[in-house]
Amino acid sequence: MALTMLVIGGCSEDSEKAKEDDDEDMVEEQPIAEQPVQQPTYTAPLTGEAVQQEITQRPIMVTINNHPAARPQSGLAAADIIYEMLAEGDVTRFLAIYQSELPENVGPVRSARSYFIDIAKGYDAFYIAHGYSPEAKTMLENHVVDNINGMAYDGTLFKRSKDRVAPHNSYIASENIMKGAEMVGASMNYSKKVLQAFYESDEHGKIGIETSQIDVYYGNNNDFHNSYVYDHQSNHYKRQSAGVDTKDILTGETLTLANVLFFEMNHRTLDDVGRQAIDLTSGGNAYVFQNGYLREVKWANVDGLPTAVEQSGEPVKLMPGKSWIHFVPTSPGLQAMVKTQS
Repeated sequence: MALTMLVIGGCSEDSEKAKEDDDEDMVEEQPIAEQPVQQPTYTAPLTGEAVQQEITQRPIMVTINNHPAARPQSGLAAADIIYEMLAEGDVTRFLAIYQSELPENVGPVRSARSYFIDIAKGYDAFYIAHGYSPEAKTMLENHVVDNINGMAYDGTLFKRSKDRVAPHNSYIASENIMKGAEMVGASMNYSKKVLQAFYESDEHGKIGIETSQIDVYYGNNNDFHNSYVYDHQSNHYKRQSAGVDTKDILTGETLTLANVLFFEMNHRTLDDVGRQAIDLTSGGNAYVFQNGYLREVKWANVDGLPTAVEQSGEPVKLMPGKSWIHFVPTSPGLQAMVKTQS
């Protein structure tokens, strides 16, 4: 009996000790309270997207080459807004507006036109180009906008790529953009606020005619035939030129856009080279594509920038995200140049 009690007593002590060990383990394994995730409290001015920190960077605008020999370009994916318009003949160029982010490298950089400078002025953007038309040269020399140009900084701020031939091989790194701004005494603080209207998260923006694909033709050259195909899952448009996905060579990814806009504008040929003058002030017809729908609206010059507007004169709301804006000549016009598929 004494032996039995000893065994029982020993078991009881062991059980109590095991219970204490279990309690200690339970205390040690209690999960640490997770810190609440910081919700975005600011909105990117040019995309309407939520961001963690207020954007104070002045917009930067770069003229980017769109000749087939310049594709794929560098830095397109980082742009908040890209404009496409004729520069000479049926050849288009891009104006890439950067504010939310600045890519490591941008290019190929190409020459300025007077109406490019007008758009840069509308954004109060720091403007970057390599070369200029006679009219643009005068405007730049008169400091219509803060700028640096590859004609003055070729081989220093602007670098030539060895895998392409001039004039399709001039690039500028982000650090050289900032260095150039400092050299010319240009402030990079965001002072002039650009008016942009965006849908709220509870607004769907599905207004107009349901449209799954848009094609725009600049002349008869297939190199400047662009297509936008709507992806219902992402609510974005994927872009192609001449049947090839438009990709950023830095990311390798196809560009996707929340909004695609077309403004019909008066164009006038200036010289034998085919340089253009484009009327950015008179207003006219416009198309807006978003969320898989087409709307016919108008555009007007608002505070120095061509802007899609409602009948009331208020800016058309855009979906939060990146936008691509085409300028097309009134002759042949939107109906002839822009084709849609349901």
